[in-house]
Amino acid sequence: MKLDPALRDQILSAVPSLRAFAISLSGNVDRADDLVQETMLRALANIHSFQPGTNMNAWLFTILRNLFRSEYRKRKREVEDTDGTYAEQLKSHPEQLGRIEFEEFRHALAQLPDEQREALILVGASGFSYEEAATICGCAVGTIKSRVNRARNRLARLLAVDNVDEFGPDTATRAVLAGNDR
Repeated sequence: MKLDPALRDQILSAVPSLRAFAISLSGNVDRADDLVQETMLRALANIHSFQPGTNMNAWLFTILRNLFRSEYRKRKREVEDTDGTYAEQLKSHPEQLGRIEFEEFRHALAQLPDEQREALILVGASGFSYEEAATICGCAVGTIKSRVNRARNRLARLLAVDNVDEFGPDTATRAVLAGNDR
């Protein structure tokens, strides 16, 4: 699309004023130049929406101000992390493995006898003491301890877990999450 020379001259004559305005908004010459450049690009891309006979400077200044405010709001949500320290702390377990392991656990838990599953969930997942779980189930504390122990052992067999280190992510993933991968 060929730009009308008069329109082009209006746009170009606004650049020094736009630059001064951008510097006053951002307080940074380089950032201001980027804002003016982006304003020019947006203005040219949307020149069809400019109403001939209206104030070109006002239109361009509105584009620049809206661009600055949008970027300002975006930057408020961003965390400056020039050396990567913050990003390095944001480590998480791969989800696909966790979902598979969770489904395996749910399947194994469903295979436990009702009384063992109930005791294990009360003590292990819900955080009740053995005494509280015994009161809830209406049985002796020793019975709850026995049920929980049998449930844990059966789950370990069903899940093929030989020791506590086999719970959670594998050794390599644990090392990466702990930052020992260097």
